[in-house]
Amino acid sequence: MLRLLCVSTAWRNIIQAAYPTAPVPRRSIVGAVFAGVGVGAIIPARGGDAVRVFLAKRSVPDSTYTTITSTLVLLSLFDFLVAGSLVLWAAASGSLPGGGVLGPSFDFSWVIHNPGTFLKAIGLVLVILVVVVLWFAEEMGDFRRRLAQGFSILRDKQAYLSRVAVWQVGDWLLRFGAILLFLHAFGLPATLHNAVLVQVSAALASLLPISPSGIGTEQAFLVYLFRGHVPGAALVAFSVGMRITLMTVNAALGFATLLVTLRTVHWREPHGAR
Repeated sequence: MLRLLCVSTAWRNIIQAAYPTAPVPRRSIVGAVFAGVGVGAIIPARGGDAVRVFLAKRSVPDSTYTTITSTLVLLSLFDFLVAGSLVLWAAASGSLPGGGVLGPSFDFSWVIHNPGTFLKAIGLVLVILVVVVLWFAEEMGDFRRRLAQGFSILRDKQAYLSRVAVWQVGDWLLRFGAILLFLHAFGLPATLHNAVLVQVSAALASLLPISPSGIGTEQAFLVYLFRGHVPGAALVAFSVGMRITLMTVNAALGFATLLVTLRTVHWREPHGAR
């Protein structure tokens, strides 16, 4: 919860910079982040991000989906850089598996075994995108303006560092703190090195979010990364236990927040009141 509060504060400051004259209520952005995490724990393929954008746009007067989405992209860039650095470190140290090591059950196996179909699908998506861009070419200028508006805080590097980056650093420190506590709870060596390996497996699982919370992919990577050091059964128990705990807490917190945000729970009113 502390981690999500850090994320909420960073995102709220990005949105405020994009709309300097509009009120950006902190409580509404916190609710959007909490609800998004809850939905993301159940629905894969970034379903939680769509909920975040919808609720944030709903709470900021005269905002647009394009700008709100671009603020979320900026928020995600920091996470991408940190996670990417960890993955590069794991690759440079020889910790990552080579092709075919994880077996046919691995989430990327369809792409590996069907490269022609995959490339055709990518080509079709690119053609559709080109057609859409050409169709709406006249409106692209306004689209670019709204897109750039979401990155407004980058114009002031000091403001970005003090109002966004510092909160996202707190987010990552709390992530590692939670992982260390989970490692300790499951009787595994609670070291920073092991916490980084766990985070690397989570980052790799999020590259192709086709299962809720990356279940399956993350466990496969963990077993490989800790091979020869920790029994596979203990690793799977740790990973599944941690993931189910986080999913349960996030889903309960997120959907409760979603109900309150959409005002479908009237807890302050007498029974039967409208």
